[in-house]
Amino acid sequence: MTAKLSANGLTLFRGERCLFKDLDFALNPGEMLLLEGQNGSGKTSLMRAIAGLLEFETGDVSWNGLSIREHRQAFHGELVWMAHRTGLKADLTLVENLAFESRLRLPSGADFDSVLERLGITRLQRLPVRSLSAGQQRRVALARMMLSQASLWLMDEPVTNLDRDGRKLVMKLVSEHLGAGGMCIMAAHQDIDIEGTVHRVTL
Repeated sequence: MTAKLSANGLTLFRGERCLFKDLDFALNPGEMLLLEGQNGSGKTSLMRAIAGLLEFETGDVSWNGLSIREHRQAFHGELVWMAHRTGLKADLTLVENLAFESRLRLPSGADFDSVLERLGITRLQRLPVRSLSAGQQRRVALARMMLSQASLWLMDEPVTNLDRDGRKLVMKLVSEHLGAGGMCIMAAHQDIDIEGTVHRVTL
């Protein structure tokens, strides 16, 4: 059976340094790929390349058996990325940022107010993002994922700047996403406690 997301023979260089060579993986609904390795090992670069921000030297990534190079728009509609930098617009409020994002992807159907309440950011919704702490901004980025219908979550160190309760919440949200048939690729240094099938790749 063809995997929902698969990679074959991926090789990526940064300058003259080879980050990884001939990397293969396969991911199906309900599964997560956990990227492990030291800083600079290529975890973020791999996700950036999957998202189309970098080009692999060799190999290809397929979505539903079709190369994402040839069907990039359809693939991009199925993913949402929580990068180390949240990518939020500093001068816009929380609500304005999420409204902007909602026009880029199909909505999940989740209730907006309920998502904000669960993430503990309801009282922040009229504040400009620049006034929020790093942890609060990451919670806004989580809201962006929850409000999107995207089936593939790319998460780069998602628990950075979050307190203990925030880290537990991230693990719970990812487990729920997998339980609903979603997929996740995550780079993390901390221990990850996820309910679901987790494949590990060490770079």
